[in-house]
Amino acid sequence: MIIDTTEVQAINSFSRLESLNEVYGIIWVFAPIFILVLGITTGILVIVWLEREISAGIQQRIGPEYAGPLGVLQALADGTKLLFKENLFPSRGDIRLFSIGPSIAVISTILSYSVIPFGYHLVLTDLNIGVFLWIAISSIAPIGLLMSGYGSNNKYSFLGGLRAAAQSISYEIPLTLCVLSISLLSNSSSTVDIVEAQSKSGFWGWNLWRQPIGFIIFFISSLAECERLPFDLPEAEEELVAGYQTEYSGIKFGLFYIASYLNLLVSSLFVTVLYLGGWNISIPYIFVPELFEIKKMSGVFGTTIGIFITLVKTYLFLFIPITTRWTLPRLRMDQLLNLGWKFLLPISLGNLLLTTSFELLSL
Repeated sequence: MIIDTTEVQAINSFSRLESLNEVYGIIWVFAPIFILVLGITTGILVIVWLEREISAGIQQRIGPEYAGPLGVLQALADGTKLLFKENLFPSRGDIRLFSIGPSIAVISTILSYSVIPFGYHLVLTDLNIGVFLWIAISSIAPIGLLMSGYGSNNKYSFLGGLRAAAQSISYEIPLTLCVLSISLLSNSSSTVDIVEAQSKSGFWGWNLWRQPIGFIIFFISSLAECERLPFDLPEAEEELVAGYQTEYSGIKFGLFYIASYLNLLVSSLFVTVLYLGGWNISIPYIFVPELFEIKKMSGVFGTTIGIFITLVKTYLFLFIPITTRWTLPRLRMDQLLNLGWKFLLPISLGNLLLTTSFELLSL
């Protein structure tokens, strides 16, 4: 049987086209993830620079100024230095736990970004249980810290890991109860649905005004979850040298540094989504619906405005935890646990009961 050369060429071109389509399909799957990771990395560099500049302003000193314009590249320089430093391992420690711990802390926090909406339908995965997925994933990070503390074979590191686990358990429950109250108000656990429920009533429809007690408890609990002052007991320098990261150096130490700022950014983003209206902006007494209704905008412009509004709210809120760091003294461990179990937990339970009662009465 004789096959025409044109038919062979057609078959070859078709197979090439199929393989190209497969390659493009794979690229389109990984492109959103790559863009999100790139955005998160940039966001962390901005947070580090902001914290150093704000801290310098509070303490009346000059912040970073030599690495790049206004010192914006100082965090990048620090990261590059850590990347090329030697990785040291404790001689009698558990090397596997010691190496896995920082990776678990970073990966569990990065996964939380998959359910955050940065704009109208601009979310990696819009799940029905979005906010509770974040709580479930964020509770894995302290396991990494505990593994790091145990694997270091150092009493200071182990105490830091135990403190991180105790602190996380104590403050996750009030945090979850506050999120549950928001889900009841919005009739959904999806992050996109929660933002859209707030947009119906404009500025006064934000959950900040409908759940003021829940907002305060959520803020305090998220500070404790991020291990920021006054809740930085797991890495208290005066007591535990550096806590769970005492024995670390090089890139592994850098991973803990990244994890703390990742956690701070994700907490601020969730405050924006749950309490500050997400990507919607509504200025009271100024009614220009054509300009401020992001839903009606389509294409690149609407998406860009939505991302810009979300990030502006997030970074404005970040001023509070940064200034809190240099304002309040560190708590003792018993005071930290008492605050979580004896104050925040009963108040958050009462807030949930009140929210449930009002929702039942409004039916």
